[in-house]
Amino acid sequence: MTRSVRRTRRMLQLAGAGAAALISLSACSSSSDDSPTGSSDTSGSASPKLSGSVTVFAAASLKESFTTLGEEFEKQHPGTRVSFNFGGSDTLAASITSGAPADVFAAASPKTMAIVTDRKDAVGTPATFVRNQLEIATLPGNPGKVSSLKDLTESGLKVVLCDRTVPCGAAAQKALDAGGLKLTPVSYEQDVKSALTKVELKEADAAVVYRTDVKAAGDKVEGVEFPESAKAVNDYPIALLRNADNAPAAKAFIALVRSAEGRRVLGGAGFLEP
Repeated sequence: MTRSVRRTRRMLQLAGAGAAALISLSACSSSSDDSPTGSSDTSGSASPKLSGSVTVFAAASLKESFTTLGEEFEKQHPGTRVSFNFGGSDTLAASITSGAPADVFAAASPKTMAIVTDRKDAVGTPATFVRNQLEIATLPGNPGKVSSLKDLTESGLKVVLCDRTVPCGAAAQKALDAGGLKLTPVSYEQDVKSALTKVELKEADAAVVYRTDVKAAGDKVEGVEFPESAKAVNDYPIALLRNADNAPAAKAFIALVRSAEGRRVLGGAGFLEP
């Protein structure tokens, strides 16, 4: 083999090795760019920007804390708006199964959530995000000297309860049963806020409501704890609704409720950890 032929072959070998090295380097660079932890711009893999309105049907006892979380959600996602419908969980559930437009349902008991899930109107399994316990709300200064659930059965006291069809009423009845007590209220109210308002307006001497509602009322009422309430603690489930018009934003709102920030707001309102 001549010297010129050997030189030509050597040059071709070097050129091939150089090309292979370039291909390898290009592949490594491409892999690094595609990695979520790479130093390149990863905006393409970021969550899509949320917009539009989210309609949340929620138990009346969630009014203060959910209003705060709704404002926080709108700050985190400019261009979104959270609308609420607060009320008795059974009434809200009936509205949802009748076709009322809503994206999220947060109920005050698994039983009322079941009204929706049994009709296949929720997506997936509802998640319990908080629990709530009963407390007696009395007039400021507690002029009736109420110190126990049994005291509410004394004659002369005007006591208000939630209707037994709503979670706060069902829980109150469970607590009364646990104490072997019978109580005939002056009225049954359709949600816990209505029961509390009767005391705030001095139309009743006491009402059995949630501890969160007593806390939210501030100095308008005085709270009295009672041991039977431990037998009637309510779990609160939340779910994405099947006919949600804005499912992405609805999922994000549920995520906020269940986040550390959500737990902080709800815990500050007096709710218990699930």
